[in-house]
Amino acid sequence: MVEMGRAEFEQAVDAALDGVPPELLALMDNVVIFLQDEPPEQEPDLLGIYEGVPLTERGEAWAAGALPDRITVFRGPLTRMCDTRDELVEEIAVTVVHEIAHHFGIDDDRLHELGWG
Repeated sequence: MVEMGRAEFEQAVDAALDGVPPELLALMDNVVIFLQDEPPEQEPDLLGIYEGVPLTERGEAWAAGALPDRITVFRGPLTRMCDTRDELVEEIAVTVVHEIAHHFGIDDDRLHELGWG
């Protein structure tokens, strides 16, 4: 387990977002990113979650009144699964990319094939 306070965790998520190519970030549409300490009780090991309608599934009428998609990154499971700060920072980056990929319609199987578990 690695101790990382909320402010430092937020900085690590920001750094992970800074690592995403700007042209890819520019294609993201109507997405907000949240940080939470713990995932839902029924999924205690969940590192992150994407909730919304992937870009590949949006029709022309989708945007009218649509709430933003949500990406949530969970600090607790990430800090508990890592043994070093460097490992934690890397796992945060992987989690952020993984959830962004879901926004673009890439499923878990394809992400695992690409090495973004």
